[in-house]
Amino acid sequence: MTDVLVDAQGISKSYRNGLETVTVLRDLSLQLKAGETVAVVGPSGCGKSTLLHLLNGLLQPDAGHLCLFGRRVAGEDDWAALRRSRIATLFQDGNLIPTLTVGGNLAFRAHLAGRVGDSAAALLQALDIAAIAGRYPDQLSGGQRQRAALACAFAIGPDLVLADEPTGSLDEATAQRVMPLFFDTMRTRGPGALIVTHNPDLARRCDRVLRLHDGSLVPWA
Repeated sequence: MTDVLVDAQGISKSYRNGLETVTVLRDLSLQLKAGETVAVVGPSGCGKSTLLHLLNGLLQPDAGHLCLFGRRVAGEDDWAALRRSRIATLFQDGNLIPTLTVGGNLAFRAHLAGRVGDSAAALLQALDIAAIAGRYPDQLSGGQRQRAALACAFAIGPDLVLADEPTGSLDEATAQRVMPLFFDTMRTRGPGALIVTHNPDLARRCDRVLRLHDGSLVPWA
């Protein structure tokens, strides 16, 4: 089994804006290994979210070579299976199902991943939200909602976590409480992670920090 989770070589992606073609990613290359955390920084609109969507199959590259877990992904059914059980995407808004409680959200994600026998208790305890397992998303504070989203991401037992501004909707004090929980859970559970962020404190906690500049990834100085 390969320890390289993401192997992207020469990836390009463009969009049409009226009569104009806008190139967002240009000849981008990236490798991410199991257990590694990589932060990608850059200004709004530079293509960070596009990169995440390419890595979870919601978009397809125009050019280049992309392998996940040592192989090419064979179509939408294959991508859907990976999103259910191996790739967890963490969005700014938490992406929780509003009609399910926190515990219900975890159980649903675990069920989709085929982890029906797994208990969510350890995750809820680790993220300090066991007391709110019976609440619905609209009854949660911003910090509680983001911790619930983290629990849902880890409930599937992912090999790869893709996080889109995981502290973007939080105030600074709440972000400072949530960030250690995220990295502690990463170390305990062991997946690799690609995190796009504007938060320099969050970026510095990662093993590597890259900057998305002119469509390509370069070291962050």
